[in-house]
Amino acid sequence: MIARAPYLFLLLIIIPDLYLDLHYWRHRFGGWTTKRLLYWMPTIGMIAYTLYLMYEKNFLPDNPTILYIYLLLLGLIVIPKWIFMLCSITGLGYCRLFHKKKNYGNLIGLCLVPLLWFVLIYGSTIGFEKLEVNQQTYTSPDLPAAFDGYRIVLFSDAHVGSYKGRQHILQNAIDHINAQHPDLIVYTGDLQNTQPQDIYEHMDILSSLKAKDGVYSVLGNHDYAMYIDADEARKVANNREVVSLEKQMGWTLLRNEHRTIERGKDHIILAGMENDGDGKKFPQLGNINKTLKGVKKDDFILLLEHDPSSWRRKIIPDGRAQLTLSGHTHKMQFTLFGWCPMSVTGKEFNGWYSEGSQSLFVTAGVGGLIPFRFDAPGEIVVLTLKK
Repeated sequence: MIARAPYLFLLLIIIPDLYLDLHYWRHRFGGWTTKRLLYWMPTIGMIAYTLYLMYEKNFLPDNPTILYIYLLLLGLIVIPKWIFMLCSITGLGYCRLFHKKKNYGNLIGLCLVPLLWFVLIYGSTIGFEKLEVNQQTYTSPDLPAAFDGYRIVLFSDAHVGSYKGRQHILQNAIDHINAQHPDLIVYTGDLQNTQPQDIYEHMDILSSLKAKDGVYSVLGNHDYAMYIDADEARKVANNREVVSLEKQMGWTLLRNEHRTIERGKDHIILAGMENDGDGKKFPQLGNINKTLKGVKKDDFILLLEHDPSSWRRKIIPDGRAQLTLSGHTHKMQFTLFGWCPMSVTGKEFNGWYSEGSQSLFVTAGVGGLIPFRFDAPGEIVVLTLKK
């Protein structure tokens, strides 16, 4: 992660300290006194930490705790300095514009820093462990009568590599899923962080999922080998292993294919596309025609697709899938008084979206690559189908 933009991180670390040194430390301590040097020590330490992580070739180190500690230190040390610096600069501008002497921007900056610390500490501890059971209902005249009241549990984005030493969080999610006694369980991708080894220690927990019609899944962008520095042969082997592990857990992985779920004489189509992202940062492998090959015009189609951006790009133009379930966005793992910064993008990021007779639901997921959630708890979705 850091190796992809090391100079950006270095600038992020150095700039606020340059400002603080020029405007405060230099005037207070004079030359390069011991006290002035001590104020620079955390920055020097963060620079050294960044240089160390520059040589980590994979997106996530084999021991992710190394990265988690680095990001936590960024939040506790570097970002507060940025907040203070920006408030201070704004205050200076106000003073010059209105000929004031007191820079209240400094005071505002100092007050905001403890709030940031609270967000970081809470989000990394209590916030990441919270789980909600989100009850939802979907109604469609196309739904076969026998499936009226059919209950589906949707969960996504477990990123099980982030549960190292916190396996109870995953166990809690699985227990809540099984407690719903669903007809069907569906998982919409990102089971691992970067490598199938992430899944090994959680196999027993994940294998314990139970539903009348089974557990079905699709792959997310992190389930492919695109975040490791390896030759093509190893990447292919990793992809095969993820597929094999899901099969060993008793899950049915859908890769541009579909299955028929029957209730008496009625049936619905459960389809799953490969991850279909932008083709740059995220793999674009979804093939809607292959996925729905042979499906009849009057069939009710429930489609699983990890990346919700594919809904407008491929699924709506195809016009056949009445209901699509996705994940991927994690609801940014952050909201403030219910407002998510991702909402300004205008993209589908959480909850319900409709276009004509087609609907999309995007879940916030249960985990995250980075173990942090603030006011955006993990969720399992209990979806009841109604005719």
